[in-house]
This record gives sequence, C-alpha cells and structure tokens, in this order.
Amino acid sequence: MRYPIGKFTLDKDVTPEKRKGWIRDIEEMPETLRRSLDGLSAARWDTPYRDGGWTVRQITHHLADSHMNAFIRCKLALTADSPGITPYSQDAWAATVDAVGVEPGESLSILEGLHRRWAALLSALAPGDFARTFTHPESGLVAIERTLQTYAWHGRHHVAQILSLRERKGWQ
Repeated sequence: MRYPIGKFTLDKDVTPEKRKGWIRDIEEMPETLRRSLDGLSAARWDTPYRDGGWTVRQITHHLADSHMNAFIRCKLALTADSPGITPYSQDAWAATVDAVGVEPGESLSILEGLHRRWAALLSALAPGDFARTFTHPESGLVAIERTLQTYAWHGRHHVAQILSLRERKGWQ
C-alpha cells in the first residue's frame, strides 16, 4: 500500500523517447489526479490511504508543495552553477494548517498551471541541459534528469495511493 507502483529507480539508459514519456507524465499528472479525486466527498478527503499514512487531502497538498519545490530547483539548476537548495520536511509541511484544512481543489489548481509550465520548460531543454545540477545538502549534486524521472514517478505514485484507497474502500 505504501508503494503501489514500486519504489523509484533511476533509469540510466535514457533515450529521447523515454524522456518525452516522463515529460508527458509531468504534463498529464494534474488531470490524472483530478480523475482520482472525482466524486470524493469532503469526509473522504480526510481518510488516510493506509494506517499511519497521509490523508487524500494531505497527499494532494503534498503534491503541490513537492512539485513546486522541484520546479524551482530545476529553474535554479538552469540559471546558476550547481546552486545550493534548501530542503524541507515533507511531514512537517503535511501537518501545517493549510495541508490539513484547505480543500484539495486549491492544490489541484496550483498543479494544473505549474505542470503546464514545467512540461513546457522541460520540452524546450537541449539534451545537455538535463545534466545541469543543483546541490542538495543531503543528496549532493542532483541532475535535472534525475529530478524529471523522480517527479514523473512521484505523481504516478501518489495518484496510485489514492486509487488503491478508493478500490479497497469500494469508492466508485
């Protein structure tokens, strides 16, 4: 239940076709998320996808928080030489008042615009641009290529958590 599509693994055999697929995943994620949320009542937004896990509401807000950070990190990597970034505690962010109290549609709106921009940016990059990096204090140098693959997976991963919850609960 925690990893319904499996854990992330970096694909080191990158082709232009695979890269286009990951960019398409980024571009399509908000609509996929919208469909996974369709018809859920407000009471169901506060159901955790597993024991001890985040609620549907928190997952949706986490996606916006995490993907905004990733987009900014890509922009930083494109405009500076391996800039340092500030990490954040995703669990602490998932517990803030907005993450536990604001309607998920607000973050879905953020994701729709953000992902259109992100996909446009990624689609316009030259192959060598994907090697540009930012510096994470814990992970070291992180390339845009890895960020692309990670966040293509990340969106699918969290949508699958919501869909698996719906299936287990019989929420059609």
